[in-house]
Order: sequence, then C-alpha cells, then structure tokens
Amino acid sequence: MSSGIVAMMLGVSTFLGALGLWALLWGLKTGQFDDQEKFLEGAKYDTEDELKDAVILEKRKKEILKKKREKEQKRYAPPD
Repeated sequence: MSSGIVAMMLGVSTFLGALGLWALLWGLKTGQFDDQEKFLEGAKYDTEDELKDAVILEKRKKEILKKKREKEQKRYAPPD
C-alpha cells in the first residue's frame, strides 16, 4: 500500500475515534446514561399479578403465532 493511503486511513480512524470519545464524554456530562429512577419505578410497580399477566399474554401470543403458522401451512399449495 502506498504511504498516502496509510496516512489517510490513520487520519480517518483517529478522527472517528476522537468523535466517539467526544460523544461518550458528552453523554456522561449531560446525564444521558443516568437512569436511576427506572429501576426504582420498575420495582415499585412490579407485583406478582403483573408478572402473571405478562406470562399469560406471552403464552397467548405464542399460541396465536403457532395457529397462524399452521393455517399458512395448510393453505400452501405447490405451483402447477
């Protein structure tokens, strides 16, 4: 490879690295990663009943998808 190409690759990679570092530091400074209340709110409203409801909804979703797949397989007809 030519030294000009290597220099250009080093310059671009250094610029992108510096841009990523700047974005990380900006996020830390402005509190983009501070989400302390999320876990507190999640624990406050997370009861056994809500968990059971979530499990039931997940089972229903899986059953519906299974029925839909079975229905699609029944309708399948190979081309003539």
